[in-house]
Amino acid sequence: MITRVLLGLLIAGTPLVGLADGGVDETGEKLVNAFLQEVITLEGSFEQRLIDAEGAVVEVSTGTLEIERPKRFRWTYAEPYEQWLVADGLNVWNYDIDLAQVTVKPQVESLSNTPAMLLGGASDALQQFRFDGSKVEDSTIWVRLLPISTDSGFNRLELGFTGGQLGRMVFFDNLEQTTLVALYDVRINEPIDQERFEFVVPDDADLVGVPLVAGDSLP
Repeated sequence: MITRVLLGLLIAGTPLVGLADGGVDETGEKLVNAFLQEVITLEGSFEQRLIDAEGAVVEVSTGTLEIERPKRFRWTYAEPYEQWLVADGLNVWNYDIDLAQVTVKPQVESLSNTPAMLLGGASDALQQFRFDGSKVEDSTIWVRLLPISTDSGFNRLELGFTGGQLGRMVFFDNLEQTTLVALYDVRINEPIDQERFEFVVPDDADLVGVPLVAGDSLP
């Protein structure tokens, strides 16, 4: 089951209309490449809106995110439910504070061929996607990416760059739900406390799954 946290990263879908050719496409591709190659750390706040097939807002969530490439990130949801998603390079830890439950999965298994891999992965993460055009909307350049694998669980993602900086993400799921993520107060390439990417299971929480340790291989 895809959790509230994963909705913002692991789903994508229906196309943007009016995608342009030529120079805009080239600019959009350069923006994505620059994001992957030049952004090592990223911190900021976000607002996420989940919209159903009829266009109604189902849920509005807010929180913070921290990314350190390659392969480590932390998404913390503060409202309406407190929930953490921590990728430490080996495992993805999903901590639902209300349920006092932690679910852990191997990171390569959880994030392969997903937008999360693109945002938090190494510079070669783009090999799992292909460009499908760009367009300019107001002052934002939107870039559409399609996953190469048909097993990724999503169809498309669109990344919006304003002033050369990633500020918006749009994803759609197979139920025709739309997830909109807006980033605020973004800080690029500033040091992040390494403890932010470590996770210790709280004493009062149940653990579901077995974490990998260094030297383990996938079952």
